[in-house]
Amino acid sequence: MPDDESTPVSRAQDDRENGGSFRRPSKRSATSVDDDLDSRFADLDEDEGDEKQFRRAPKRPQVRRGAVTKKVANRLKIAIIVLIVVGAIGTVVSFLYSYGKGSWRFRIDSSDNIEITGNQHVTRSQIMKLVMGEDIGRNIYSVPLDEQKKKLEQLTWVKSATVMRILPNRIHVDIVERTPVAFVQFGQRVELIDGGGVIMDIPVGTVGNWAFPVILGMRESDPLSTRAAKMKTYQSLIADLDSTGEKNSQDLNEVDLGDPEDVKITVADSEKSILIHLGDQKFLERFKLFKTHVQEWRQQYANLDSVDLRYERQVILNPDSKGAEPAKTVSAAQKPTVKPVSKPVSKPSSRKRHK
Repeated sequence: MPDDESTPVSRAQDDRENGGSFRRPSKRSATSVDDDLDSRFADLDEDEGDEKQFRRAPKRPQVRRGAVTKKVANRLKIAIIVLIVVGAIGTVVSFLYSYGKGSWRFRIDSSDNIEITGNQHVTRSQIMKLVMGEDIGRNIYSVPLDEQKKKLEQLTWVKSATVMRILPNRIHVDIVERTPVAFVQFGQRVELIDGGGVIMDIPVGTVGNWAFPVILGMRESDPLSTRAAKMKTYQSLIADLDSTGEKNSQDLNEVDLGDPEDVKITVADSEKSILIHLGDQKFLERFKLFKTHVQEWRQQYANLDSVDLRYERQVILNPDSKGAEPAKTVSAAQKPTVKPVSKPVSKPSSRKRHK
């Protein structure tokens, strides 16, 4: 089987057999060999350059960032600084408080260390005995200010109270007292009452002189809300009677608030006390009607003791009379206008006054 890849020896033999001549290849110089190799390497470099044009750009290695950003780090620094400052302040305050509670300099030694102002009708001895006396010997920081304030405001004469510490060892108490506006009668006992319906005892040896009407128709067992509603009616009556500056309320001896739809007043003139029904409105207008016609009615009715002015254009005389003479209805011929009238020369001495 002939061999396709014949060697130079076999090819020489074939040439001899075929009558040809065999020529040994000439020997190449070293310079030509080097040039041939350089050209081949240059071709390889060109091929690599062509391949690089179509290669995908290599991925940049990812840099792993920290879990806390710079902004967050700054905030954490600020928070830490604030905590340190607050902690330092808290430590100083705690130290000062502990020192204050334990030091003798802050102890209330006697009642002279308790100042009380604003009291006129509730005495200092009452305040010390009922409330503030228990603070003597205490450290000033151990005095429960809110609790003492509530206790003071439970005293009937005290409307509001303020209790303050004054370093190093004093307590200041400021009292705002209630203002009485009338007497109130419970059976045989008479007390004072303010505009909110709070009942107060009449102070012994008080400096002020009280001259108020006596309120009837109120029970001591009534809740404060009921008494407050009745006192609102009373104050409306007084404000209306005094709205023209005449002080007509000074003529009142008693005010019966038992019926909210019929306010009854007792007026004492130079002759006799008279009960007047005023209803629940037009107090000044009806009182003026009484003042204008009272002498005329006395002439018509010898024993005049009550007058009902609740009805338009008619007046009922003696509606509450228990005597022999029956009630009588008269006509108010001319309705008087509300205008100032001359004040009586002598005031009745029957108005109740307490000292």
